[in-house]
Amino acid sequence: MSESVRVVIGEDDVLLRAGVVRVLVDAGYEVVAQAGDAEDFLRKALAHRPDVAVVDVRMPPGLGDDGLRAALELRRQRPETGILVLSQFYEEDYALDLIGERPEGVGYLLKERVGDVEAFADAVGRVAAGGSALDPEVVGRMLGRRRGTGPLDALSPREREVLGAVAEGKSNKGIAEALYISEAAVEKHVTHIFGKLGLNQSAYEHRRVLAAVTYLRAGHP
Repeated sequence: MSESVRVVIGEDDVLLRAGVVRVLVDAGYEVVAQAGDAEDFLRKALAHRPDVAVVDVRMPPGLGDDGLRAALELRRQRPETGILVLSQFYEEDYALDLIGERPEGVGYLLKERVGDVEAFADAVGRVAAGGSALDPEVVGRMLGRRRGTGPLDALSPREREVLGAVAEGKSNKGIAEALYISEAAVEKHVTHIFGKLGLNQSAYEHRRVLAAVTYLRAGHP
């Protein structure tokens, strides 16, 4: 990862924060600021203008969703900054609030994913580059809650599997490895998915993020 990718971290757990810093520094990121509460996180993120901000949902001073609200405010004021939110528990509303109407450059992961060093560092990079990184458990549970008819009904079972992997932020190579199919087959499925979801007018990477958002929202009651 290029050292030019600048990161601000917001996490009140000192040990976890130190772990996140170490993972990212070892991966070649430049951690330009750290914060232990939501207000300090927002202040530092606005001042340092990082490429991506990594922040816990629940932070002081309120220990509610202070971190998420700080992230949303950062996204409002600095829409060019990627936001990766970490959460102790699965909360689909948090993911949808973060995505909002601008799905580029957002991520939502369970904290336990930090332990998968390579995958976590890759997720930070995808968000910094304007892509998405959505936790596999979040994606799976939201699909499981899907009710009634919707935009995904036109997709074949295999296309839904591919779209689920897209929603997690996997590359075509990663999808191919996960589903034991060729990259050419993945590309064909992705093209069909774009067509069936009416996403043919945007840039390729933007369509991937929009497809992921369609997938998530289809699972929201």
